[in-house]
Amino acid sequence: MPQTLASLITSFILTFLLTPLVIGFFKRKNIMDKPGGRKIHVGDTPSMGGIAIFIGVMIALLIFMPLVGLQRFKFFYGAMGIMFIVGLRDDLVPVRPIVKLGAQFLASFMVIFLMDITLASFYGLLSIQEVPYIISVVITLFTLIVITNSYNLIDGLDGLASSIGIIAFFFFGIYFFLVGQTYFSMICFGFIGALIAFLNFNWEPSRIFMGDTGALLIGFALAVITIKFIDYNHYLPEETPFKLKSSVAVGISVIIIPLFDTLRVFISRAMKKKSPFSPDKTHLHHILMRLGFSHSGTTLIMIATNIGIISVALALDFLGDNILVPFIVGLCMLLSIMLDEILKANIRRKKKAISKSFRRD
Repeated sequence: MPQTLASLITSFILTFLLTPLVIGFFKRKNIMDKPGGRKIHVGDTPSMGGIAIFIGVMIALLIFMPLVGLQRFKFFYGAMGIMFIVGLRDDLVPVRPIVKLGAQFLASFMVIFLMDITLASFYGLLSIQEVPYIISVVITLFTLIVITNSYNLIDGLDGLASSIGIIAFFFFGIYFFLVGQTYFSMICFGFIGALIAFLNFNWEPSRIFMGDTGALLIGFALAVITIKFIDYNHYLPEETPFKLKSSVAVGISVIIIPLFDTLRVFISRAMKKKSPFSPDKTHLHHILMRLGFSHSGTTLIMIATNIGIISVALALDFLGDNILVPFIVGLCMLLSIMLDEILKANIRRKKKAISKSFRRD
């Protein structure tokens, strides 16, 4: 526990001290994220806060993680370095999507083949257990890419990505500490410290964004941690304290906001016969803001929703994945439909008000 707390405190202090320096540097160089298009911020804002987060986390872990841990996780740190570099390059000079995807594949191969972090089975979903190794690799690769990019896509609102990251790393960090996986717990709490510090500058009105520099790094780390949680928890002996019955459902619930938001947007665009990668303002946070909520109000609603879904998953953990996974997905679909209907009703009210105003004139 002392080393875990030390990694949290150190990453917090370093990130808190470094972030103003990053803000000042990019302001002096006039390297800023300009408002306009589908971006909802006003005014030029630096967008490479991931630099301070990366340095804070890595130094904290290098100082406090024992040598045996550093040896065990060296490929994970290398993979995170790859994600950091490609994110930084994309924030400075946009790179082609194929280049970003290639970097994600390289980082994913490092943790899959060199660290043996995989989704080794279906964990009883659809009554399927073990799968051939090649299928396991494909599923793991797909999961890493999806979670990484889903997290990157929610980094469009002051404080949202940072807050979701804190919630997810806190849950996984506490879990890994309780089951004796100290090194994974240290990694989680290292990110918590850095993200709490960064949130001081990223809450509305945001002085800096994490950018792809931070979002790709954090999204990839979350993807690896989620996969480790699902696989490790499933294979724990039944009598182990803190073992959960629904590894997949609980893992999904922890990162449900980026996952469901991305799925929802892709389906919406496909139904409109648009490319799933075409930019628009159909994300959940865009809809909430169209309903009149502020940046901070929208972020708080999504934080509360995330915590609520995690609580539901933990309360219903005894049901098992075959029941709980569809239940969680169905619950999210219901909430999404309700939100869409509220938005439509709000638009109709505005149209009626405008129509009445014209008739009076």
